[in-house]
Amino acid sequence: MQLRRALALGAAAVAAVLFGPSIPAKAAPAAPPLIAPAAATLASTISLSNCSASLVRYPTSAAGDRAMMLTNGHCYEGGFINSGTVLRNVASTRQGTLLDASGASLGRVRADLVLYATMTGTDVTLYRLNTTFAALRSQYGATPLTISGTRTAAGTSMSIPSGYWKRVWNCAVDGFVPTVREDQWSWRDSIRYNAGCDTIGGSSGSPIVDDATGAVIGVNNTGNESGGRCTLNNPCEVASNGTVTVLPGRGYGQQTYWFTTCLTSARVIDLTISGCLLPR
Repeated sequence: MQLRRALALGAAAVAAVLFGPSIPAKAAPAAPPLIAPAAATLASTISLSNCSASLVRYPTSAAGDRAMMLTNGHCYEGGFINSGTVLRNVASTRQGTLLDASGASLGRVRADLVLYATMTGTDVTLYRLNTTFAALRSQYGATPLTISGTRTAAGTSMSIPSGYWKRVWNCAVDGFVPTVREDQWSWRDSIRYNAGCDTIGGSSGSPIVDDATGAVIGVNNTGNESGGRCTLNNPCEVASNGTVTVLPGRGYGQQTYWFTTCLTSARVIDLTISGCLLPR
């Protein structure tokens, strides 16, 4: 899971070794497309002590609602969540640094409640912050990212902006995996990234953003580091027929539209709603 190396890194020199030399910008095309998606930025991302996160809203959220912060289940402040465990409405004091488009700090944000967290079936933590969307917009000019209400499609161009690293990966949805397994945990309908989408430790919890719509279509959570088979930091793919495949270097994310299938009219998560996809 992609918080692992972040715990061992921190010095700028080490980060430089990981990233390698910067890539020269490509020449602009002679005739740009009529409609071009806005370049992905770090706006609305949040830097946690060991992971990345983002300021998010539901499609139906109102300005006066409490703001929310999205990250991974394995980024929960209590540590990795045992398989089979779902946390609901647990008090929290988790803090992070809200960033602007360039990665500069806007200020600190603080959670007061874990709305939902698990590493079973998916790998997500959704926090409620102690302030509203309207207050954050007034104080910082911050606008939350919107969690998409629909499942993304293979081939979608996407970006993974990491608040921890203040870096954006530009990738694509390669496809979907019935089950990704890593150590004791298994995740359903996982998003597989294209080869070369080399997310690293510390990028855990970063939103996966659809380049065309700007909506959050998933949350980045893991990658196979060294070719291991279904072990910690070396997830494997399990097909519907049980066949296990290992793709060294390949990264994965988890679905987030599931949240929208479990909301009441008051925008409260209710796992008993018919069609709710979040694990219970």
